[in-house]
Amino acid sequence: MSFTLNAKKAASASWEGSFNHPFITELQAGTLDSEIFRYYLIQDHYYLKHFSELYALIAEKTTHPALKALLVENAGNLALGEIAIRETFFSELGITDEEVRATPIAPTAYHYVSHMYRQLLEGTINSAAASMLPCAWLYQELGDTLITKQSSVPIYQRWIETYAGVEAQEHVQLERAILDELYEESLPEEQAQMMEAFVLSSELEYAFWEMAYRKERWQKDQ
Repeated sequence: MSFTLNAKKAASASWEGSFNHPFITELQAGTLDSEIFRYYLIQDHYYLKHFSELYALIAEKTTHPALKALLVENAGNLALGEIAIRETFFSELGITDEEVRATPIAPTAYHYVSHMYRQLLEGTINSAAASMLPCAWLYQELGDTLITKQSSVPIYQRWIETYAGVEAQEHVQLERAILDELYEESLPEEQAQMMEAFVLSSELEYAFWEMAYRKERWQKDQ
């Protein structure tokens, strides 16, 4: 079994939990509290800003041509796609720059971003790349699953449509193939780091839904 399939299996509890989390089930059903979605978007804005920067940083450091090309493309697609869509959502929901600045970054969002940066500082280029995959892969699978049933709330349906489709599938398959190759070329210690980075990111993906659903805040901000 390939690295990415083994890693997904190791992260199965959090991975499968994401599909059953009330944030996701209520979003598809159209019953998700709009304030929860609003809080998610603001926290995700912080996350995506750093996610794009991480793509660029890893691309600068890697000597693997296919990984470098993919990460540069990912950074560009993120800027043009997801971040642009978020800005459209912000406009529709009336989320202002002032509101974003006034909303503290939640512990889970801070932890997730810090985890990925830590891979660059204390891990390896390969473990840093592995830490980035669960976001794209999980969202693609969520999109393909949720698209089978129309959400009654148009903005929730558009969020779902962002991640569904053949293009997203093909992009994730390419990223997986590159990481599988890098894993095979790595020594056992680095392979263990890649697995750990992937599994922790998957755990934090699940925690991100919980963070939004409960509008998680630091103790000092409550």
